[in-house]
Amino acid sequence: MLNRRSFTVSLIALVAASPVFADAIGDAKAYLEKYATQVTVFDGPTEGPKAMAGKKVVVLAGDMKNGGILGVVNGITEAAAKIGWEVTALDGAGSVQSRAAIFGQALALKPDGIVIAGFDAVEQQASLEQAKAAGIPMVSWHAGPVIGPDPASGVFANVSTDAMEVSAAAAKWAFVDAGGAPGVVIFTDSTYAIAIAKADKIKATIEELGGTVLEYVDTPIADTSNRMGPLTTSLLQKYGEKWTHALAINDIYFDFMGPALAAAGIAGDGAPKAVAAGDGSESAYQRIRSGQYQAVTVAEPLNLQGWQLVDELNRALNGAPWSGYTSPLHVVTKDNVGFDGGDRNTFDPGNGYREAYAKLWGM
Repeated sequence: MLNRRSFTVSLIALVAASPVFADAIGDAKAYLEKYATQVTVFDGPTEGPKAMAGKKVVVLAGDMKNGGILGVVNGITEAAAKIGWEVTALDGAGSVQSRAAIFGQALALKPDGIVIAGFDAVEQQASLEQAKAAGIPMVSWHAGPVIGPDPASGVFANVSTDAMEVSAAAAKWAFVDAGGAPGVVIFTDSTYAIAIAKADKIKATIEELGGTVLEYVDTPIADTSNRMGPLTTSLLQKYGEKWTHALAINDIYFDFMGPALAAAGIAGDGAPKAVAAGDGSESAYQRIRSGQYQAVTVAEPLNLQGWQLVDELNRALNGAPWSGYTSPLHVVTKDNVGFDGGDRNTFDPGNGYREAYAKLWGM
């Protein structure tokens, strides 16, 4: 039991620390607010080359079961129809071997351009070298941790939101939601450089804010359907109520966590709360809206990014520089899930980006 002097010293220390603690929560709330509001203005490129019509493009999808990748492919298909291109989409089915196979198929088709969607460019370096040698321009989505040109791999432009901002937003939401004392488990996949970079940023942000990282779990995205149930049960047994938030580098981890939480008697809106640092899949929106085993996704404008990929490839074909555009992110919660495409279970900003790109292309 504390004596009077010890109690007084402890109280003084708490009072002295409180303004700093309150400022940290207030700063995190302000940071999140700028990403939670409605997006009404297109901040993308206003200049660029006219459409080079009649091109044939192959999209190499890392895994079409991933809702984020599927959203981007849909955007590419929509934009290609507008610009007058033919698109062939090939599914890498979540494995290195399958992605190597579809890259070979793409090269055999001799397309005018290639889009890499959702896997590391360095993974298929030999195929990239063949594409470079053949003079086939390539653009990508989430093919590495850097946005824009990647001369080493031959990628004209890698399209993404700012992955570090996405990760920081997810971590700060957990910090605020836990009243400044989150206990988090982070899920990532070391197969992908961008996944490790995002997870490391989540970890650093939580720890800088004074929260606790209970565990950093490296488990393959491609095997989440088999692994997440047993993993969730094991982590619940290990950490119990200390585990306040589950933070993952994308939504697909939470596609398979709910049944294990339900079996443990945890309510859909109970802890650990699921927070995804990307991508804003349809299933994530559905879980957030219904309050069933996901609280937040830091969504990317997947359809818009599909349009940007087409624009970047058009620039490459025209010998123009990349646009320099980094698309906006959106912190999706139950409070704001209804706008900016939320009624269709996607972050699709109502900012006129389709019309803006069509005008850019001279249409």
